[in-house]
Amino acid sequence: MSIKLFADSASDLPLSFFQENNVQLIPLQVHIVDDEYKDLLTIQPKKVYEEIRAGKMPKTSQASPQQFEELFTDLAKSGDSGLYIAFSSELSGTYQTAVMIREQVLEEYPDLDLTIIDSKCASLGYGLTVLSAAEQIKKGVSKEDLVQNITFQCQHMEHLFTVEDLDFLARGGRLSKASAFLGGLLNIKPLLHVEEGKLVPIEKIRGKKKLIKRILDVIEDRGVDLSNQTIGISHGDDEETALEVKKMIEERFGTKNFYINIIGSVIAAHAGPGTLAIFFLNEKQA
Repeated sequence: MSIKLFADSASDLPLSFFQENNVQLIPLQVHIVDDEYKDLLTIQPKKVYEEIRAGKMPKTSQASPQQFEELFTDLAKSGDSGLYIAFSSELSGTYQTAVMIREQVLEEYPDLDLTIIDSKCASLGYGLTVLSAAEQIKKGVSKEDLVQNITFQCQHMEHLFTVEDLDFLARGGRLSKASAFLGGLLNIKPLLHVEEGKLVPIEKIRGKKKLIKRILDVIEDRGVDLSNQTIGISHGDDEETALEVKKMIEERFGTKNFYINIIGSVIAAHAGPGTLAIFFLNEKQA
């Protein structure tokens, strides 16, 4: 019995990854003015950044229940085992919807074998767990070991990120408008992380150079075996800064493996252009 892997577009992996690794993409929805798009399928991140820079404010919504029902029913009929690693339940209702639809499909197909993991992760922090799962499935890892390994990675995935424009966090209710205004005047950048699936600010730092140095210090404080793990770097349409940070991490920690990608449409709608995020594990798997 083979294992079918499902992941949604908030993992910030490119469409080519899903196609080449036989991973089922579950697209979240992106809304720009009166148009609705399926993330990665009918809209690409670059388009979202263009619209934001043109003054439009994209909105997002979770994956549709109908799509879950179709995919989970097809899985049940195939007789295969399934694993859906989901975007943090603290940031989207997609996980809760998937669990609800699984219970409905089980009523008609009681033999459905589908495990759903709430990653409590976002962007490439989430994406790295999906990458790992795809690799393990190719190696023939058992379903039980796979679920255990991915659960561990989700629980120990660090997210460090900053945004170029504090107004985006203010619009999303993450920061008061007064704080956002003051921060912009003083060139103050926030450093945030993810705690129990939620976005939590750590501190504010003045200037980009000081901010990146501080990010490297936090990586050193929290990371384990940094030279041997894959570190994820995602960026809000600013590959140049992402590559600069990659070089600094290489030089400081001897890291050899990186996964760099543009921040996808859904996260971009809430974080905006110029966002920078780094992802790594804070504990070594036994």
